[in-house]
Amino acid sequence: MTVLVLSDSHRDLGSMIQAVERTQPQRLLHLGDLLSDAEELRHVFPDLPLTGVPGNCDGWTGAMEERLLTLEGHRLLLGHGHQWGVKSSPAGACRAARMEGAKLVLFGHTHTPLCRREEDGLWVVNPGSVRDTGSYALLQLEQGRDPRCTLHTL
Repeated sequence: MTVLVLSDSHRDLGSMIQAVERTQPQRLLHLGDLLSDAEELRHVFPDLPLTGVPGNCDGWTGAMEERLLTLEGHRLLLGHGHQWGVKSSPAGACRAARMEGAKLVLFGHTHTPLCRREEDGLWVVNPGSVRDTGSYALLQLEQGRDPRCTLHTL
C-alpha cells in the first residue's frame, strides 16, 4: 500500500492535489495545519481514504489531536507534533509512539522533512511542508514486510 503523507499545507490546495495526482496513493494522511485542507482533499478525491489530525493553527476543534491506526499490519501514531515539542527534538513523539507500540510516528509542525529509522526500528517521519518546500513523504506498507519511507518534492 502506498500512503501519501502531507503536512503544513496552509490552504495550498494546488500543491496537495499535485502530490496526490503524482503519487496515486491508496491512502492519504494529513498531519494538520490545516485540518480544513484535508477536508478539501476529501471533496476532490472522495474515494481516497484519508485520515487527518489538527495542528496548532487549527484553533479549537473536536478532532482528535493524535490518531493511532493500523495499516497493513503496521501501527502508526499520527499527530501534528506541537503537543510533543518536536521543534526542539522528536524525542517526545518517539516516546509517545513507543508507549503506544507504534512502528511509525508521523508529525509535521517543524516544516522540515525527516524520514529516519531509529535503532529499535521505529520510523520517525515528518513530510515537511507541502506549501513552503513542496515536500511530502511516501510510505510503502505491506503486511509482513518492513515499512519503507521516502521523501519527495514537487
